[in-house]
Amino acid sequence: MSFDLLSGKLPSAEIILTVPFFDVDMLGIVWHGHYVKYFEDARCALLEKIGYDYLTMKASGYVWPVVDLRVKYTAPARFGSRLRVGAILKEYEYRMKIGYEIEDLESGIRLARGSTIQVAVEVESGEMCFGSPQVFLDKLRAYSDE
Repeated sequence: MSFDLLSGKLPSAEIILTVPFFDVDMLGIVWHGHYVKYFEDARCALLEKIGYDYLTMKASGYVWPVVDLRVKYTAPARFGSRLRVGAILKEYEYRMKIGYEIEDLESGIRLARGSTIQVAVEVESGEMCFGSPQVFLDKLRAYSDE
């Protein structure tokens, strides 16, 4: 099913965070694996914005495991830095592809870019869906009507 989402503008969200001490190594640089956690935080904000957070997904009979993750690091994040983490829905008809960008809030320097791909899996059967469930498409339609 196809529909116009805000004349082609797909949903996006951003969060602001301050790098905590426990995310850095002995040099004060964020360990590379924590960028994935920052992506997840922004993804949760995006899903909440469209009314389809993880609890809503599960209640609707679907879960969306990540099947692909890509990260390109361009500059280090450091202890105490304030970061802007953005997430934008890039694909939705057959899978959920979300793009991410992390930048230093003070300097505006991009620190990392990435993407995740998630596929819908029916909770009851455990079967992967070959298209996005109608409930997800309905949430996107409702978001675009706002």
